[in-house]
Amino acid sequence: MSRLNKELGLLQGVALLSTSLLGTGIFVVPALAATAAGPASLWAWLILIALVLPVAFTFAQLGKRFPHAGGAPHLIGRAFGGRMERLIAFLFLAVLPVGLPAALNIATGFWQALLPIGAGGALLIQFATLGAMLLLGQRPARASGVVQGLIALAILGTVGLVWWAGDLPLASQPLLPEVGESWHLIPGALGVMFWCFVGIEAFTHLGEEFKRPERDFPLALLLGVLLAGLVYWAFSVAVLSFGVYGDEHSDAASLPRLMHMLLGDEARALVAVVGYLACFASMNIYVQGFARLIWSLADEGKLPASLAPLNRHGVPARALLLVVLICCLCASLASVLQLSVDDLIRYANGNFIVVYLLSMAAGWVLLRGVWRWIAGFSTLLCALVLLALGVEALYALGLLAAFAVIGYWLERQQRPQVSRS
Repeated sequence: MSRLNKELGLLQGVALLSTSLLGTGIFVVPALAATAAGPASLWAWLILIALVLPVAFTFAQLGKRFPHAGGAPHLIGRAFGGRMERLIAFLFLAVLPVGLPAALNIATGFWQALLPIGAGGALLIQFATLGAMLLLGQRPARASGVVQGLIALAILGTVGLVWWAGDLPLASQPLLPEVGESWHLIPGALGVMFWCFVGIEAFTHLGEEFKRPERDFPLALLLGVLLAGLVYWAFSVAVLSFGVYGDEHSDAASLPRLMHMLLGDEARALVAVVGYLACFASMNIYVQGFARLIWSLADEGKLPASLAPLNRHGVPARALLLVVLICCLCASLASVLQLSVDDLIRYANGNFIVVYLLSMAAGWVLLRGVWRWIAGFSTLLCALVLLALGVEALYALGLLAAFAVIGYWLERQQRPQVSRS
């Protein structure tokens, strides 16, 4: 029986996941991929979608069979025990100090490109953004679904506007160009593009709130992945057609340059609003997912019970407040220490891949038949990506080792008390 209100339907689920995947990447990553592989990046998007689908299928089957607010850590715990569940839960929560400030900085950057905003003003915008997520999260889960559905429509409308104003596709830019001798460039592009599909694991925390999780959760997950992949590919066609890529500055400003080229200065406000909303959507599903993870751990006695109560709408309001306060603190520290977005993202990437890797391994243990083999292939894929990270994976692996040592020490401290009682 679900412990949370069953509020989400298929369309709301698709909106939540697709906006999470598009998020901060839709208007930047296509240009980065084009810089790395040129026209061959259009093939890279198709290859990436094909590679991500086994991961999505595995998460879909796990979420269908074991819908739970604990998300990926709960699934890992089912396969490998409660100790591993706690380790991965804290590893996932360790994304908060680095991942959320990075996303907040990217979101604020859209307003800084439009208005003269200093460091203090940027921090206030970040606090206001988190406040909006707090207010939205106090409402039933379907409220986030509706808001993110509207944001998804805004992103789709912007990409559609680019295609319409640019009269795409152009004869000079085939939709699937001949690759020739450019195949060797595709792996480098894939390394950049993979992060566009980080967000599936956060979606699993909402599985317990679907009206019909056995049907709608896997469908929403798969349709969301396919929709996001199609939008990324469509915007990549526009980036290549108008040449708004080639170096770090061009890649970061690909959307403003493209909209200015097609619509003039009047498009600056549209760029700021849509870019900010895309970032908001991506962050919102993570903040809500983190809150549900903390609430689930508290509800099961693994964290203080004071975080377990639900509000009158049946959502974990106290856990959400804790997440937002932590994000405010981390955003303040990132501002004071002047940490770059690149540094913050680099440290967060390894955490996501370790969570993906162990989730796929859990699929190998928990699933049967063809789904087990798909989970095994996905495990291998995630292991290869973790190896490709190199030294950037040390942050996640170091945290995992530290949490394991702390957990073992705490268990040893509690053993004498248990034996005396």
